[in-house]
Amino acid sequence: MKVNYFNIPEITVSYKDNVKASERAVIKSSRDAANIMAVAFENCMEHHEEVYALFLNKANRVLGISRISQGGIDGAVVDIRIILQTALKVSASYLMLSHNHPSGSDRPSPQDIRLTKNIQAGCNAVGIQLLDHLIVTEESYTSLADEGLL
Repeated sequence: MKVNYFNIPEITVSYKDNVKASERAVIKSSRDAANIMAVAFENCMEHHEEVYALFLNKANRVLGISRISQGGIDGAVVDIRIILQTALKVSASYLMLSHNHPSGSDRPSPQDIRLTKNIQAGCNAVGIQLLDHLIVTEESYTSLADEGLL
């Protein structure tokens, strides 16, 4: 009789890519990214905070977008491991982070800047470049990269 002392689950990693490379959006500026992100925030813009990550290949073509967190009126919890896990899963070369401010202010808070630095350190550790962190509101956006905060 064979006894199974270990019951080990199988781990699978998948990414469904159904878009041709030539049909992917290309990010050339923070404005390009903000336009894409604004669509993601349509249903929550002035209600609650959400955090999204945009994953790009070496040619700055969008591999995909993923909601990382959904929070409350004045904050959302962000687990850097989830961002990096997804980036590695899709073989991203670049990453752009974005979140909305329901208050309408596009200015980064000290927590936003600290989060950006922590994500940047995590990205550096696995060979992915954090290109930007955008704060998007109904009427405007701020790029931490354009502001020299990255």
